Amino acid sequence: MNTGVPHQAGHGPAARDSYRRALATHFGVLVAALLLFGVDRTLGCLATTLNVVFLIFFFRHLGFAVAAARWAEHDVNAPLVGIETYVPTIAVLVACKDEELVVDGMVAALLALDYPPDALTVVVVDDASTDGTGARLDAWAVADPRLRVLHREPGAGGGKSGALNDALALTDSEIAVIFDADHQPESGVLRRLSRHFRDPRVGAVMGRCVVRNGVESSLASTIFIDYLSGYLVNEYGRQALFELPAYGGANCAVRTSLIRALGGWNPDTVTEDTDLTLRLLLDGYRVRYDPSAVDFEEAVLSSQRFWKQRYRWARGHQKCLRDYWRAILRTPHLSVMEKVETMLFLWVYHVPVLCGMGLLLIALHAIGLGNSSVIQMVSLSALLFAGPFCELAVGLVLGRVERRAVWTLVGFIPAFGMSIMTATKAYFEGMLGTTYTWSKTARSGATSVVADAPELESVG
Repeated sequence: MNTGVPHQAGHGPAARDSYRRALATHFGVLVAALLLFGVDRTLGCLATTLNVVFLIFFFRHLGFAVAAARWAEHDVNAPLVGIETYVPTIAVLVACKDEELVVDGMVAALLALDYPPDALTVVVVDDASTDGTGARLDAWAVADPRLRVLHREPGAGGGKSGALNDALALTDSEIAVIFDADHQPESGVLRRLSRHFRDPRVGAVMGRCVVRNGVESSLASTIFIDYLSGYLVNEYGRQALFELPAYGGANCAVRTSLIRALGGWNPDTVTEDTDLTLRLLLDGYRVRYDPSAVDFEEAVLSSQRFWKQRYRWARGHQKCLRDYWRAILRTPHLSVMEKVETMLFLWVYHVPVLCGMGLLLIALHAIGLGNSSVIQMVSLSALLFAGPFCELAVGLVLGRVERRAVWTLVGFIPAFGMSIMTATKAYFEGMLGTTYTWSKTARSGATSVVADAPELESVG
């Protein structure tokens, strides 16, 4: 049931020219409107349009928050039952590039996973690392034969997708479970993820990621709360209301027969997770989300790393919208409401661009440009924050964080501003066809020290 949606969708000179023409058309329409209708009327119509868009997303955020407040806690604490009769073979795959600071903690956690040894394969890829990652992995492989290490040559290409595709070729397991190099899953994660594949309609399953180093910096604390909201509220809401959660790229599982039939992970995107989510949906399969399958990861500690990471997310997510929106509207596998929600999901990294426009309209109104009323402008500015902060508040409650953690919400104001800038930069550079390739997130490794990690001298 392959849709035939190519990896190269939206890729190449023809697509770049099309995007540039679209951007020029948008600018031309704005200039024409200003000339025909005047500044005040044009800006007033633009403000009204933004209000409608923000209102739609506000109710979407509110719906997710209500669903999570009502049901999430029960599902998070759901017991693990009925696992004895379904034990598919699993290959755990991890791509590592210059991950010396975190690789020991990751490998130790993987080797401690609770799953029958004869049904489990662990493959870690050293993707042409220039630090001690390869040596550390080889030391672990000598110490524990359950670990298989694949060394890629420099220039192998494809980023994370290329590394995962090479690792997949070494296994014949039924399910592939993916982690990132800084991740440390709970021991029962594999059993919780794999149980959903009893349903033949399920193509992939996403678990819940929790930030483990939220106390290391104010930015890490902000990201900790962001993840509570993202996984306990937003992702949960998409599952509860639409059964359309996203495959998130780490702490997630996919049928190997299906990922092979789809041509593997897409090397032409920097967000292979969103890309695969869409290809699964277009092929008639579903993604499930299990909030009880918990995995711990490291948050970035500096604004520079945050910018680089969120820019990559925005650039890749926006490209997925450009690549797949036509196929989504045409597919017979989604209902009208499911198509609407999928399009809203793909618009998530365009909304900050619109938020920037909204703030610009408020600034122009303050200097006398635009005929919007004060009430209209206040509602516009309020809707920029109301929905996301509603999700954040519910995330704090569900996460049962200490009371003083509520003050970390203040950190979302600069983070929100940075998201506007990264998404806007990604939008214009993506539309202009600026070259961009996959770029890894640098780690700190402060919470990844493993006392019983093997010594390098044990190699050979």
